[in-house]
Amino acid sequence: MYNIIPLLLILISLTVIITIVARKFSVLANLDIANIPAEKEAKFKERIISNRLKRNIIQWSVKLSRLFAPVVRGASGFFKTNLRKLYQLKNDYQTAVEGENLNTEQRAKQLFSQVEECKRRGDLALAENKCIEIIGLDSKNIAAFKELGRLYFEKKQYEEAKQTFEHVLKLKEDDEDIYENLAQIAREKGDLNEARDEYLRSININKQNAQTHFNLACIYRAMSKWPEAIRSLKKALKIEPANPKYLDTMLEISIIIKDKALALDAYQKLFKANPENNKIAEFKKQIDGL
Repeated sequence: MYNIIPLLLILISLTVIITIVARKFSVLANLDIANIPAEKEAKFKERIISNRLKRNIIQWSVKLSRLFAPVVRGASGFFKTNLRKLYQLKNDYQTAVEGENLNTEQRAKQLFSQVEECKRRGDLALAENKCIEIIGLDSKNIAAFKELGRLYFEKKQYEEAKQTFEHVLKLKEDDEDIYENLAQIAREKGDLNEARDEYLRSININKQNAQTHFNLACIYRAMSKWPEAIRSLKKALKIEPANPKYLDTMLEISIIIKDKALALDAYQKLFKANPENNKIAEFKKQIDGL
Protein backbone atom coordinates (compact mmCIF):
# COMPACT_ATOMS: atom_id res chain seq x y z
CA MET A 1 0.00 0.00 0.00
CA TYR A 2 2.82 2.38 0.86
CA ASN A 3 4.27 1.79 -2.59
CA ILE A 4 1.06 3.17 -4.15
CA ILE A 5 1.17 6.49 -2.26
CA PRO A 6 4.13 7.95 -4.21
CA LEU A 7 2.51 6.93 -7.48
CA LEU A 8 -0.75 8.62 -6.50
CA LEU A 9 1.11 11.79 -5.53
CA ILE A 10 2.89 11.86 -8.87
CA LEU A 11 -0.37 11.39 -10.77
CA ILE A 12 -2.08 14.16 -8.77
CA SER A 13 0.86 16.52 -9.39
CA LEU A 14 0.84 15.84 -13.11
CA THR A 15 -2.94 16.37 -13.29
CA VAL A 16 -2.61 19.79 -11.63
CA ILE A 17 0.26 20.76 -13.93
CA ILE A 18 -1.66 19.76 -17.06
CA THR A 19 -4.74 21.71 -15.91
CA ILE A 20 -2.72 24.89 -15.30
CA VAL A 21 -0.82 24.59 -18.59
CA ALA A 22 -4.09 24.05 -20.49
CA ARG A 23 -5.40 27.32 -19.13
CA LYS A 24 -2.23 29.09 -20.12
CA PHE A 25 -2.40 27.59 -23.59
CA SER A 26 -5.70 29.30 -24.42
CA VAL A 27 -4.06 32.66 -23.73
CA LEU A 28 -0.98 31.83 -25.76
CA ALA A 29 -3.10 30.78 -28.72
CA ASN A 30 -4.47 34.31 -29.00
CA LEU A 31 -1.08 35.95 -29.49
CA ASP A 32 -1.40 38.79 -32.03
CA ILE A 33 1.25 38.62 -34.74
CA ALA A 34 -0.99 39.58 -37.66
CA ASN A 35 1.73 41.66 -39.23
CA ILE A 36 3.63 38.54 -40.31
CA PRO A 37 2.48 36.85 -43.52
CA ALA A 38 0.33 33.77 -42.94
CA GLU A 39 2.88 31.20 -44.04
CA LYS A 40 5.45 32.54 -41.54
CA GLU A 41 3.02 33.26 -38.74
CA ALA A 42 2.39 29.60 -37.87
CA LYS A 43 6.04 28.75 -37.31
CA PHE A 44 6.63 31.91 -35.31
CA LYS A 45 3.56 31.36 -33.14
CA GLU A 46 4.48 27.71 -32.58
CA ARG A 47 7.92 28.71 -31.38
CA ILE A 48 6.56 31.25 -28.91
CA ILE A 49 3.96 28.83 -27.54
CA SER A 50 6.53 26.05 -27.21
CA ASN A 51 8.93 28.23 -25.24
CA ARG A 52 6.20 29.51 -22.97
CA LEU A 53 4.87 26.00 -22.29
CA LYS A 54 8.32 24.77 -21.36
CA ARG A 55 8.69 27.58 -18.85
CA ASN A 56 5.24 27.01 -17.36
CA ILE A 57 5.74 23.26 -16.97
CA ILE A 58 9.06 23.70 -15.19
CA GLN A 59 7.82 26.53 -12.96
CA TRP A 60 4.69 24.70 -11.82
CA SER A 61 6.50 21.38 -11.46
CA VAL A 62 8.93 23.03 -9.06
CA LYS A 63 6.14 24.70 -7.07
CA LEU A 64 4.17 21.47 -6.72
CA SER A 65 7.27 19.50 -5.87
CA ARG A 66 8.03 21.88 -3.03
CA LEU A 67 4.47 21.53 -1.79
CA PHE A 68 4.50 17.75 -1.71
CA ALA A 69 8.15 17.30 -0.71
CA PRO A 70 7.48 16.81 3.05
CA VAL A 71 4.82 14.17 2.34
CA VAL A 72 6.99 12.39 -0.13
CA ARG A 73 9.96 12.24 2.26
CA GLY A 74 7.82 10.32 4.72
CA ALA A 75 6.26 8.05 2.12
CA SER A 76 9.01 6.71 -0.06
CA GLY A 77 12.63 7.04 -1.12
CA PHE A 78 11.43 6.55 -4.69
CA PHE A 79 9.80 9.99 -4.86
CA LYS A 80 12.83 11.58 -3.17
CA THR A 81 14.97 10.48 -6.08
CA ASN A 82 12.54 11.94 -8.61
CA LEU A 83 12.28 15.17 -6.65
CA ARG A 84 16.04 15.61 -6.75
CA LYS A 85 15.92 15.04 -10.51
CA LEU A 86 13.19 17.64 -10.83
CA TYR A 87 15.21 20.22 -8.91
CA GLN A 88 18.21 19.45 -11.07
CA LEU A 89 16.05 19.86 -14.18
CA LYS A 90 14.83 23.22 -12.92
CA ASN A 91 18.40 24.44 -12.22
CA ASP A 92 19.64 23.20 -15.58
CA TYR A 93 16.75 24.92 -17.33
CA GLN A 94 17.37 28.26 -15.58
CA THR A 95 21.02 28.10 -16.62
CA ALA A 96 20.00 27.30 -20.20
CA VAL A 97 17.53 30.20 -20.27
CA GLU A 98 20.16 32.67 -19.06
CA GLY A 99 22.54 31.48 -21.75
CA GLU A 100 19.74 31.55 -24.33
CA ASN A 101 18.89 35.19 -23.51
CA LEU A 102 22.52 36.21 -23.97
CA ASN A 103 22.83 34.24 -27.20
CA THR A 104 19.53 35.67 -28.46
CA GLU A 105 20.79 39.24 -28.11
CA GLN A 106 24.05 38.43 -29.84
CA ARG A 107 22.27 36.55 -32.59
CA ALA A 108 19.88 39.45 -33.17
CA LYS A 109 22.83 41.84 -33.64
CA GLN A 110 24.38 39.47 -36.15
CA LEU A 111 21.12 39.19 -38.04
CA PHE A 112 20.69 42.99 -38.20
CA SER A 113 24.16 43.23 -39.74
CA GLN A 114 23.17 40.57 -42.25
CA VAL A 115 20.00 42.50 -43.08
CA GLU A 116 22.08 45.55 -43.99
CA GLU A 117 24.42 43.44 -46.08
CA CYS A 118 21.48 41.88 -47.93
CA LYS A 119 20.06 45.33 -48.66
CA ARG A 120 23.41 46.50 -50.04
CA ARG A 121 23.39 43.51 -52.37
CA GLY A 122 19.79 44.18 -53.32
CA ASP A 123 18.61 40.84 -51.92
CA LEU A 124 15.45 42.10 -50.24
CA ALA A 125 13.89 38.64 -49.98
CA LEU A 126 16.78 37.36 -47.87
CA ALA A 127 16.74 40.57 -45.82
CA GLU A 128 13.07 39.93 -45.12
CA ASN A 129 13.86 36.39 -43.95
CA LYS A 130 16.52 37.73 -41.60
CA CYS A 131 14.02 40.17 -40.08
CA ILE A 132 11.55 37.34 -39.59
CA GLU A 133 14.27 35.35 -37.85
CA ILE A 134 14.97 38.24 -35.46
CA ILE A 135 11.26 38.46 -34.66
CA GLY A 136 11.31 34.72 -34.03
CA LEU A 137 13.95 35.35 -31.37
CA ASP A 138 12.18 38.38 -29.89
CA SER A 139 8.51 38.90 -30.71
CA LYS A 140 8.64 42.50 -29.41
CA ASN A 141 11.70 43.69 -31.29
CA ILE A 142 10.40 47.02 -32.61
CA ALA A 143 13.48 47.70 -34.73
CA ALA A 144 13.01 44.40 -36.55
CA PHE A 145 9.35 45.11 -37.24
CA LYS A 146 10.18 48.59 -38.54
CA GLU A 147 12.86 47.21 -40.83
CA LEU A 148 10.49 44.51 -42.06
CA GLY A 149 7.84 47.14 -42.83
CA ARG A 150 10.32 49.24 -44.78
CA LEU A 151 11.38 46.18 -46.77
CA TYR A 152 7.77 45.44 -47.67
CA PHE A 153 7.32 49.08 -48.72
CA GLU A 154 10.42 48.95 -50.91
CA LYS A 155 9.10 45.76 -52.49
CA LYS A 156 5.76 47.56 -53.07
CA GLN A 157 3.95 45.09 -50.83
CA TYR A 158 1.94 47.92 -49.34
CA GLU A 159 -0.67 45.89 -47.49
CA GLU A 160 1.99 43.81 -45.72
CA ALA A 161 3.92 46.98 -44.92
CA LYS A 162 0.83 48.63 -43.47
CA GLN A 163 -0.01 45.62 -41.29
CA THR A 164 3.57 45.48 -40.03
CA PHE A 165 3.69 49.17 -39.09
CA GLU A 166 0.28 48.98 -37.44
CA HIS A 167 1.56 46.11 -35.31
CA VAL A 168 4.43 48.32 -34.12
CA LEU A 169 1.84 50.79 -32.80
CA LYS A 170 0.48 47.96 -30.65
CA LEU A 171 3.95 47.51 -29.18
CA LYS A 172 4.74 51.22 -28.91
CA GLU A 173 2.03 53.86 -29.05
CA ASP A 174 2.55 57.22 -30.77
CA ASP A 175 5.66 56.57 -32.86
CA GLU A 176 6.07 59.49 -35.27
CA ASP A 177 8.17 57.45 -37.71
CA ILE A 178 5.44 54.82 -37.98
CA TYR A 179 2.78 57.42 -38.79
CA GLU A 180 5.16 58.87 -41.38
CA ASN A 181 5.57 55.43 -42.95
CA LEU A 182 1.82 54.81 -42.92
CA ALA A 183 1.34 58.16 -44.66
CA GLN A 184 3.81 57.17 -47.37
CA ILE A 185 1.94 53.92 -47.93
CA ALA A 186 -1.39 55.74 -48.21
CA ARG A 187 0.21 58.21 -50.61
CA GLU A 188 1.50 55.43 -52.85
CA LYS A 189 -1.96 53.85 -52.86
CA GLY A 190 -3.50 57.19 -53.85
CA ASP A 191 -5.43 57.68 -50.60
CA LEU A 192 -4.65 61.35 -49.99
CA ASN A 193 -7.09 61.74 -47.11
CA GLU A 194 -5.49 58.91 -45.18
CA ALA A 195 -2.02 60.20 -45.99
CA ARG A 196 -2.99 63.63 -44.66
CA ASP A 197 -4.36 62.12 -41.44
CA GLU A 198 -1.22 60.04 -40.85
CA TYR A 199 1.06 63.05 -41.40
CA LEU A 200 -1.03 65.07 -38.97
CA ARG A 201 -0.68 62.30 -36.36
CA SER A 202 3.08 62.36 -36.84
CA ILE A 203 3.18 66.15 -36.49
CA ASN A 204 1.06 65.94 -33.36
CA ILE A 205 3.91 63.97 -31.76
CA ASN A 206 6.74 66.10 -33.14
CA LYS A 207 5.97 69.56 -34.44
CA GLN A 208 9.63 70.31 -35.17
CA ASN A 209 10.06 67.88 -38.06
CA ALA A 210 10.33 70.12 -41.11
CA GLN A 211 10.23 67.23 -43.57
CA THR A 212 6.86 66.05 -42.25
CA HIS A 213 5.40 69.56 -42.61
CA PHE A 214 6.72 69.61 -46.19
CA ASN A 215 5.28 66.18 -46.95
CA LEU A 216 1.92 67.34 -45.64
CA ALA A 217 2.15 70.44 -47.85
CA CYS A 218 2.67 68.19 -50.87
CA ILE A 219 -0.47 66.24 -49.96
CA TYR A 220 -2.47 69.45 -49.69
CA ARG A 221 -1.03 70.54 -53.03
CA ALA A 222 -2.17 67.28 -54.64
CA MET A 223 -5.61 67.92 -53.13
CA SER A 224 -5.58 71.53 -54.49
CA LYS A 225 -5.96 72.83 -50.95
CA TRP A 226 -3.69 75.83 -51.48
CA PRO A 227 -4.11 77.72 -48.17
CA GLU A 228 -3.37 74.56 -46.21
CA ALA A 229 -0.38 73.79 -48.44
CA ILE A 230 1.07 77.27 -47.91
CA ARG A 231 0.48 77.07 -44.16
CA SER A 232 2.36 73.76 -43.94
CA LEU A 233 5.20 75.10 -46.09
CA LYS A 234 5.56 78.14 -43.86
CA LYS A 235 5.89 75.83 -40.85
CA ALA A 236 8.56 73.82 -42.65
CA LEU A 237 10.43 77.00 -43.63
CA LYS A 238 10.25 78.32 -40.10
CA ILE A 239 12.29 75.30 -39.04
CA GLU A 240 14.57 75.27 -42.12
CA PRO A 241 14.33 78.76 -43.66
CA ALA A 242 17.00 78.22 -46.33
CA ASN A 243 15.93 74.80 -47.59
CA PRO A 244 15.96 75.09 -51.43
CA LYS A 245 13.38 72.32 -51.92
CA TYR A 246 10.89 74.00 -49.60
CA LEU A 247 11.45 77.41 -51.17
CA ASP A 248 11.17 75.98 -54.67
CA THR A 249 7.79 74.45 -53.80
CA MET A 250 6.57 77.63 -52.13
CA LEU A 251 7.49 79.57 -55.26
CA GLU A 252 5.68 77.12 -57.54
CA ILE A 253 2.48 77.25 -55.47
CA SER A 254 2.65 81.05 -55.23
CA ILE A 255 2.74 81.27 -59.02
CA ILE A 256 -0.13 78.77 -59.36
CA ILE A 257 -2.40 80.82 -57.06
CA LYS A 258 -1.05 84.08 -58.55
CA ASP A 259 0.15 85.53 -55.25
CA LYS A 260 2.86 87.85 -56.56
CA ALA A 261 4.00 89.14 -53.16
CA LEU A 262 4.45 85.64 -51.81
CA ALA A 263 6.17 84.59 -55.04
CA LEU A 264 8.66 87.45 -54.90
CA ASP A 265 9.49 86.72 -51.28
CA ALA A 266 10.09 83.05 -52.04
CA TYR A 267 12.08 83.96 -55.17
CA GLN A 268 14.46 86.22 -53.26
CA LYS A 269 15.06 83.63 -50.56
CA LEU A 270 15.57 80.88 -53.13
CA PHE A 271 18.03 83.00 -55.12
CA LYS A 272 20.02 83.63 -51.95
CA ALA A 273 19.93 79.99 -50.82
CA ASN A 274 20.54 78.40 -54.23
CA PRO A 275 21.63 80.86 -56.93
CA GLU A 276 22.67 77.97 -59.22
CA ASN A 277 19.09 76.73 -59.46
CA ASN A 278 18.34 76.18 -63.15
CA LYS A 279 14.74 77.31 -62.71
CA ILE A 280 15.58 80.75 -61.31
CA ALA A 281 15.32 82.59 -64.64
CA GLU A 282 12.06 80.87 -65.57
CA PHE A 283 10.60 81.64 -62.16
CA LYS A 284 11.45 85.34 -62.66
CA LYS A 285 9.62 85.41 -66.00
CA GLN A 286 6.55 83.78 -64.49
CA ILE A 287 6.52 86.22 -61.56
CA ASP A 288 6.81 89.20 -63.92
CA GLY A 289 3.81 87.86 -65.80
CA LEU A 290 1.56 87.79 -62.71
